[in-house]
Amino acid sequence: MNIQDILTSEVKKAVSTIFNAALPTVEFQATRKEFEGDITVVVFPMLRVVKGNPQVIGEQIGNYLVENVKEISAFNVVKGFLNLVISDAFYLDFFNEMYTNVTFGYVTPQENEKSILVEYSSPNTNKPLHLGHIRNNLLGYAVAEILKAAGKPVYKTQIINDRGIHICKSMLAWQKFGNGETPESTGLKGDKLVGNYYVAFDKAYKKEIEELVAQGVDKKEAEKQAPILLEAQEMLRKWEAGDKEVVSLWKTMNQWVYDGFEVTYKNLGVNFDNYYYESNTYLLGKDVVAQGLEKGVFYKKEDGSVWCDLTEDGLDEKLVLRADGTAVYMTQDIGTAIQRVKDHPDIGGMVYTVGNEQDYHFKVLFLILKKLGFDWAQHLFHLSYGMVDLPSGKMKSREGTVVDADDLIEDMAATAKEISEDLGKLDGYTNDEKAGLYQTIGLGALKYYILKVDPKKRILFDPKESIDFQGNTGPFIQYTYARIQSILRKADFDYANPVADYTLNDKEKELIKQLQLFPEVIQNAAANYSPALIANYTYDLVKEFNSFYQNVSILGAEDEQEKICRVRLSKKVGDTIALAFNLLGIQVPERM
Repeated sequence: MNIQDILTSEVKKAVSTIFNAALPTVEFQATRKEFEGDITVVVFPMLRVVKGNPQVIGEQIGNYLVENVKEISAFNVVKGFLNLVISDAFYLDFFNEMYTNVTFGYVTPQENEKSILVEYSSPNTNKPLHLGHIRNNLLGYAVAEILKAAGKPVYKTQIINDRGIHICKSMLAWQKFGNGETPESTGLKGDKLVGNYYVAFDKAYKKEIEELVAQGVDKKEAEKQAPILLEAQEMLRKWEAGDKEVVSLWKTMNQWVYDGFEVTYKNLGVNFDNYYYESNTYLLGKDVVAQGLEKGVFYKKEDGSVWCDLTEDGLDEKLVLRADGTAVYMTQDIGTAIQRVKDHPDIGGMVYTVGNEQDYHFKVLFLILKKLGFDWAQHLFHLSYGMVDLPSGKMKSREGTVVDADDLIEDMAATAKEISEDLGKLDGYTNDEKAGLYQTIGLGALKYYILKVDPKKRILFDPKESIDFQGNTGPFIQYTYARIQSILRKADFDYANPVADYTLNDKEKELIKQLQLFPEVIQNAAANYSPALIANYTYDLVKEFNSFYQNVSILGAEDEQEKICRVRLSKKVGDTIALAFNLLGIQVPERM
């Protein structure tokens, strides 16, 4: 039981005993630095049930707690704030219990706990993954891991946009300009090869528009009538009609892309439990629309199109089926959500990791699913995030100016190498050890820089700034972890058994207090779908440890009990850093 739970019960008992009153809740806050104490009880809200002077009420409760609660050793009252000093014995007992729990902070799912499906990545199959996808993948993966640590069973999934005019553009360009080249013949990753043909299509398309405009055709008309676009549209019609040649090429080129994506996912350190493909899901939802019409959730216009009127909910009217009976994205998303619950009957909610330009779409989707009467629709969440920019400016995939994910991962390792060599950090390492470490530092820097920011905020990503060995960065935290491992390697004595009857100094106590927060931080991060809470907690823990490291002697302590306690504290901080970074998908190096 944590100290707040103990104190809630004891403060209520005190109020009942002293004032013969029932206190509904107890309000706590952190004790201000200038006052002695570890936790503060706010007396003012008690005035609703206890009449009197807050200072006197605080002193009476404080005296009761010191006399009756072994965890409280002293108190002081400042203007209606009851500051409580918690005994060293409590902190030591708590620490020793925490020390033996190798997954301290993580919760095992309870039996029959409803699972959560987390969707992320969800790319198009006409180009490689880029910087925007990196934020999406890192966020989705971290949120899934945090939810698991908070005690929720999780499915990680994505829906791949493998159909439509975009993939036909790449296919047509490959037919026209590719001379039969393949990833094997070019040595290029399949997603990059297909992406090159998407760019090639755009160049040819623009050239044809220019030629038509030069012949006197209006620009807007030229954009519609360019021969290469008409050919791509015809190819899409053939695909939808099941033309064998087109479908065969589509399967071949998509497989190139999937193989390329897998390499990127592996390098990025993310994974999935299952995949959905738009080519399989785009017809889903049409039956649901028919059912929704019967229930009165949807209505039909004179032209035969089907709509959902959401004006009473402050939104607009939304098309769910075109007049010709074809589905729109909303239809597909309704059908896919329902299909996922059929595939995984234990699903109790879903998290969609999608950029903030789709905020309105998800408001509409969630509301329609609620109106259709699905109970799990109460637990849908759009993990909306801002864009990522580089100092060099915006990205455009049609023009081939996108920041490629693979290139960025490689560049991060190169930047880590350059900075590490300048600092002379890796003397005595073999070349293979150095290469592995550069990858760990570079990826850690990238992931931490992106995940420490609230998802809703836009990010300007500066690779060099992210690989700073000082400040709120991944490498700074990794370096602290490596420093702790060095202390443990040098500890040539047995520190397996806990110390008893030990007086903690302020630095030791502050470190235990910081460690104590970890389970609560995980629960808050899960409730808010925010990896930033984990990242910034870890930075605070590392700052607290470095203050401890600089102010007390660890291995040089003269007292044996002191030495054992401080090494155990160091080890637990290292373990907690590793557990926290594991939730963010970041590795920690044993040496740096």
